[in-house]
Amino acid sequence: MFKIAKNIDTAFRQIRSFSLVVSLGCIALCCFTFYRSAVMVEHAQSRVYILESGKILEAFSSQRKDNVPVEARDHVSSFHWYFFSLEPDDKLIQSYVVKALYLADGSAKKQYDNLREAGFYNSIISSNISQSINPDSIQIDARAYPYYFKYYGVQTITRATSVVSRSLITEGYLRNTLRSDNNPHGFLIEQWRTLENKDISVRNR
Repeated sequence: MFKIAKNIDTAFRQIRSFSLVVSLGCIALCCFTFYRSAVMVEHAQSRVYILESGKILEAFSSQRKDNVPVEARDHVSSFHWYFFSLEPDDKLIQSYVVKALYLADGSAKKQYDNLREAGFYNSIISSNISQSINPDSIQIDARAYPYYFKYYGVQTITRATSVVSRSLITEGYLRNTLRSDNNPHGFLIEQWRTLENKDISVRNR
């Protein structure tokens, strides 16, 4: 009788040990499955597929801080292009200026108002002048916030009798703001001012 009880006790211990091992194994398997699922979901969410000309292209999402210099340069370049690209067309000028002012604060609006009051835009229209701008370089200091920038560009001013090339250097700061259709990069130019704007060559037509 004692031997039977001892065997039952031993069998119970073995079953309990086996059950404990199985339970721990199930818990470990569940934890591993949960971890791998979370990793796979995160990996899947980092991919974006774009349909372009009948072809599926894969794009990857990234943190904003990784793209600050690239987005900031394009924001600054876009602002200057809209602000300084002028044609003898009042509606076109207004359209471009409005787009530029969405990308900057009151410092840009102040410069626009000064130019308008001085008759600059009326002169562009009445004299049939076309003006374009090309960036040479855009420096962004992303080490401190708000981000300082300096823009170097060349303006080309086409008049009836001549073509003038003019250097343009401006500076300012960029602060973060919400992205929108009018401001896709989510930056706002502040304290914008012109450091240099002088003729570098004049060519007769």
